[in-house]
Amino acid sequence: MANAASGIAVHDDCKLKFLELKAKRTYRSIIFKIEEIQKQVTVEKVGDPAESYEDFAASLPANECRYAVYDYDFVTQENCQKSRIFFIAWSPDTAKVRSKMIYASSKERFKRELDGIQVELQATDPTEMDMDVIKSRAA
Repeated sequence: MANAASGIAVHDDCKLKFLELKAKRTYRSIIFKIEEIQKQVTVEKVGDPAESYEDFAASLPANECRYAVYDYDFVTQENCQKSRIFFIAWSPDTAKVRSKMIYASSKERFKRELDGIQVELQATDPTEMDMDVIKSRAA
């Protein structure tokens, strides 16, 4: 089903890979890309469970928008193992205006397809999604 605001559809693979990340923990991260010609969100890259947050963050393009999901594991002050699924809307200042508009207008509809997002971040440069931000938002 296409997004009424932007006309962008969501490829089934996006939902399937997200379910695998959420339920089976098959992946640490997923990076999604809007294919403007096909007018749909597709899976661009998946990160294996051993992938570090730094590797994930480095795989986001410097000048292009993306959506991403990251499964962050941490230990609470009470020594409990927990995880939070982050949705990151990556929209660097250097991206094309048209691209930023398409990603912004499609975000809510796409996010609704991914049932189980716990924390959302909007980032325009790497400092807005560095490990300190992730840790503070996860707690």
